[in-house]
Amino acid sequence: MPLRDRFGRVIEYLRVSVTERCNMRCVYCVSPDQRIYEPHGEQLSFEEIATVVRTLAPHGLRRVRITGGEPLVRPHIPELVGMLAQIPGITDLSLSTNGILLPRYADALKRNGLKRVNISLDTLQPLKFRQISPAGRWEDVWAGIEAALAVGLSPVKLNCVLMKGINDDEILDLARLTLNQPLHVRFIELMPIGNLAFYRQGHMLPISEAKARCAQLGELIPVVQGEAVGGGPAEVFRLPGAQGTLGFIGACTANFCHRCNRMRLSADGYLYPCLGHGVRVDLKPALQLPQGQREEAILSAVERALHRKPVGHQFVALLPHPIFRTMRAIGG
Repeated sequence: MPLRDRFGRVIEYLRVSVTERCNMRCVYCVSPDQRIYEPHGEQLSFEEIATVVRTLAPHGLRRVRITGGEPLVRPHIPELVGMLAQIPGITDLSLSTNGILLPRYADALKRNGLKRVNISLDTLQPLKFRQISPAGRWEDVWAGIEAALAVGLSPVKLNCVLMKGINDDEILDLARLTLNQPLHVRFIELMPIGNLAFYRQGHMLPISEAKARCAQLGELIPVVQGEAVGGGPAEVFRLPGAQGTLGFIGACTANFCHRCNRMRLSADGYLYPCLGHGVRVDLKPALQLPQGQREEAILSAVERALHRKPVGHQFVALLPHPIFRTMRAIGG
């Protein structure tokens, strides 16, 4: 029986946060004066994460993305990748990262079964990078992108959070990355989750504006569903002759809730059926049961979460929204 919510949406995608810690401090995520994060609760073990995935795979779970925080700051992530890659039914195993630690881990991740990677890249300018994130260096992120390409992770997607007045002057430069390299740029609307003070400063740029600017480079040729890897929310196009693709994700102005196919598992064991609501179900009690009772309890908890999954988020209508944990806490 496939996993479905009460609106008939089939759920096949689980984003698994392995840590709430991050080695960057992006301005849209945390305020400059925010304290270094302390763990909200005890992290799930790799075996507990694998248990959840093994339980859900026979019920239609096909895609798993490892997230954070920054997942690579948690030790031994290639081992988790190896555990998840061996689970029958999981056909797409990916990782979201800021790229800084990829040169160290890319080869091991690939050898252990990771298929693809999403790397945050909000600017091509090193000085502006330091303005967006006081921690880290642009050169280290680019080295991570090169490492991912070198070991054969594919596709390599670059996630760019659009910020009016900060990086919107680079939209065309970022789009040009797709012309001569197998890079897949995803423009993402700034969402009111994380540093709300920054959001309220008027930095949100509608995704339609990014799309219109990219059209200056040539016809935006739609990529048919079978050619777009990842089952994500992006509206995907290709410029004429380009090796890579352009994706546009408008969570606020062009939401895709009607085709949402995912849940999020936080590092401390809460299952979130929607990023835009505080609704969550604790999986830890089920994971602590004896083996013979564990699977049924996990499925029951997941069913409760899916029954509470809303028809759509209310990011804008509910500003200031009711989410009580940031993106890095829930899992990107």
